[in-house]
Amino acid sequence: MENLTPKEIVAYLDKYVVGQADAKRTIAVALRNRYRRMRLPKEMQQDVTPKNILMIGDTGVGKTEIARRLATMMQLPFIKVEASKYTEVGFVGRDVESMVRDLASTALRLVRESENEKNRDRIEAYIEEKILEKLLPPLPESAGDAKKADYERSKERMRDKLRSGEIDHLKIKVEVRHKPSINDDGMPPQMIQMQESLIKVLGAYGKRGEEREMSIKEARELLREEASEAILDEEKIKQLAKEKVEKGGIIFLDEIDKIAVNANMQSRQDPSKEGVQRDLLPIVEGSTVATKLGQIKTDHILFIAAGAFHLSKPSDLIPELQGRFPLRVELESLDEEALYRILTEPTNALVKQYQALLAVEDVRLEFDEAALRRIAHYAYEANEKSENIGARRLHTVMEKLLEEISFEADAYAGTSYEVTVDLVDRKIGDIVQDEDATKYIL
Repeated sequence: MENLTPKEIVAYLDKYVVGQADAKRTIAVALRNRYRRMRLPKEMQQDVTPKNILMIGDTGVGKTEIARRLATMMQLPFIKVEASKYTEVGFVGRDVESMVRDLASTALRLVRESENEKNRDRIEAYIEEKILEKLLPPLPESAGDAKKADYERSKERMRDKLRSGEIDHLKIKVEVRHKPSINDDGMPPQMIQMQESLIKVLGAYGKRGEEREMSIKEARELLREEASEAILDEEKIKQLAKEKVEKGGIIFLDEIDKIAVNANMQSRQDPSKEGVQRDLLPIVEGSTVATKLGQIKTDHILFIAAGAFHLSKPSDLIPELQGRFPLRVELESLDEEALYRILTEPTNALVKQYQALLAVEDVRLEFDEAALRRIAHYAYEANEKSENIGARRLHTVMEKLLEEISFEADAYAGTSYEVTVDLVDRKIGDIVQDEDATKYIL
């Protein structure tokens, strides 16, 4: 995936996000430049820094979805955070460095999942042997050759039954280990390291657990974690995760406009907003943050900031922070045609989601083309009359439209339910025409 060209990245995004061609192109090029950087000589790599991106656009136009889909596609460590939840150093709350620690945790999970997949055969073999030991206890060393040969034949027969799932219902006793857990949510790295050291020192006391009787099917899942710990090299996983963060990490900083200080509204601003910007600056510029993976350099982490900038503008951010987001892209507001395309075109479009949900109840949900157009029209009109929430308005309209059939689905089992223009007008039309009703219902 890391070798995808900008055109291929945009083609992938087109499956999930309608329009916003400029934003897609800008991000695709930024990601491709990472791949290009890794192919440069070592001495030049350090000087090629990521071109951070500032996306400007109304809520619900696809800013977060673009970043989220990219991270999913490329299996990169990705986190979405709201700038408004951070506080200046000295205030009670989360400090900005915690976003890097959260990214490290995400990378660790990604690498562990990847390593588990690579070693799946070894892990399954470990689980198999552990279960077979419970079903057929090992022979004593003094056993004769004939007994050993008979034992091996029995073991292979049992292995075949185990693999086929024939004996999944049988009960065996499995030792359940009580693994000490570390809660590192917002904790200083020094405290996390101290907890880890204590667990290592006292680990011998926590190795034995209680024996619990369960089915072989349940035992497989319980033994999976034990097998993973026994087979995988934890230090190697941490090192790979650290590299993944430093070379491919993406932090999506949403609501950055909420920490901008508008000079005309200075007296009404929270005094810590500018402080958050100043604390954020060294992280974006490139600094070292202590995490559970060790010291992580943020120099080559890609930062994508986004905001609606209704009450402020990008120039209200401190100049130093503005300079760290050299790529600016403005996302288009969604018109009626765009809302219609969002309803129908993406791989998991809203219409397809509702059809799949009701198919579970054996109800075939069908939409007239004209009805879909009318839904998009009412969603657009509701956005114009009240707060513009972009594509999220479609969720509200669809829920209101399909409320009855969703509740009475069992009564319609085995039948088709057609959504017509008349139905859309009856369910949604009056609400949209009433401005007060639109604000409170849609």
